[in-house]
Amino acid sequence: MQFKRKNAFTNHYDFVHSPHYMELKEAKTLKDLAKITGFTESTISRTLNGIGTKYRISKDTQKKIIEAANEANFSFNENARGLRLRKTMTVGFIVPDISNSFFAKMASLVEREARLHKYAVFLCDSDNSTEVEQASITLLQKRKVDGIIVCPIGLESEHLVKLYKETPLVLVDRYFPKIDIPFVTSNDVLDSYKVVQHLISKGHKKIACIQGVEHTSQNDMRIEGYKKALEDNDIAFDPKLLIGNSFSEENGYNAAQQIIGMPKTKRPTAIFSLSSIITLGALKSFTEAGLKIPEDFSIVSFDEQEYSALLATPLTTIGQPKEEMGTKAFQMLLAQMDSEKEENLKQKGLLLPTQLNFRDSIKAP
Repeated sequence: MQFKRKNAFTNHYDFVHSPHYMELKEAKTLKDLAKITGFTESTISRTLNGIGTKYRISKDTQKKIIEAANEANFSFNENARGLRLRKTMTVGFIVPDISNSFFAKMASLVEREARLHKYAVFLCDSDNSTEVEQASITLLQKRKVDGIIVCPIGLESEHLVKLYKETPLVLVDRYFPKIDIPFVTSNDVLDSYKVVQHLISKGHKKIACIQGVEHTSQNDMRIEGYKKALEDNDIAFDPKLLIGNSFSEENGYNAAQQIIGMPKTKRPTAIFSLSSIITLGALKSFTEAGLKIPEDFSIVSFDEQEYSALLATPLTTIGQPKEEMGTKAFQMLLAQMDSEKEENLKQKGLLLPTQLNFRDSIKAP
């Protein structure tokens, strides 16, 4: 007969002399403890893992569970915990380019947050390739990870939709607006609008935009802010000033070369670059041509980097909250992996505020 919680172990004497005392001596798994004590496996797991208070398990209940586990000489090491919960206590994190300090920092923060919850992280670099991204997912699934965080690249999403049906999944930095997969990213529209508005307030009317991969959420949100600022100031959008096709240094270099090659009367006086890597390529091109920032071109860049304020001309940037993005992404994944916290699954998307860093790379034309 199962021991009812309301009668469970009111004191040590009653516990030792209960009909379940000898059963506890034979308990080997969480299921055994749950059957004998009447508490759920998750309640026992959280208590023995030291997070009972976090989940509002009463001190009295925790005391009873710990007492029962001690009497059973119940070993609760991490490997055994994973087996009993049918979990590997591992998650996967796929980034487009680990050499990019933005993703390296985010990976560090995801790992730190995972460690707090006793999870280990398998890190994969998709090398900005959808094919490698898909192969990484297959590898992680073979490893039986409990959940996966992906910074997706490209426009293909079918493999992610399939993955979400099989495994807890959170997208971070980039996402697919028409697909119902939880995501964490920054509110790129608002601060793109603000920074272009700032350029206009300084007298710039010809503002080029060096974009990344067309039709990705990240790219489209930033262009939306760019176009809206032009529209609100009665400046006609010029398609010829929207240049580029990838979030790469090569793209930034080639786009800058294209701008330099324009007739001076049609050249933009300011440039809005949609990533720090694009900006590096553009700055290299301008330097080779003997052009200076901001004397020849004003420039603002998405993504704050450690070096942004240390350049010969400190760079005006839009800083994404990568610390919060990494932390929130793991917390949202954890909510999915915890089947008893279904209310947390209601949060499908999270847009975090960015930060404007105004420096010396802007001046009046």
